[in-house]
Amino acid sequence: MVPLLLVLLLALLLFGAGFALKVLWYVAVAVLIIWALGFVLRSTGAGGTRGRWYRW
Repeated sequence: MVPLLLVLLLALLLFGAGFALKVLWYVAVAVLIIWALGFVLRSTGAGGTRGRWYRW
């Protein structure tokens, strides 16, 4: 009985980790797209030149 419960618990953990990793891939792709759009559509500075694409 205990080995069966351990196997079921392991399957549940692996299913949850797989789902979380898949969601994290979607989040990473969305952040990459937003970053790329910010890089392309950055505003111009006072002299008409483009500003830095980073904030720090």
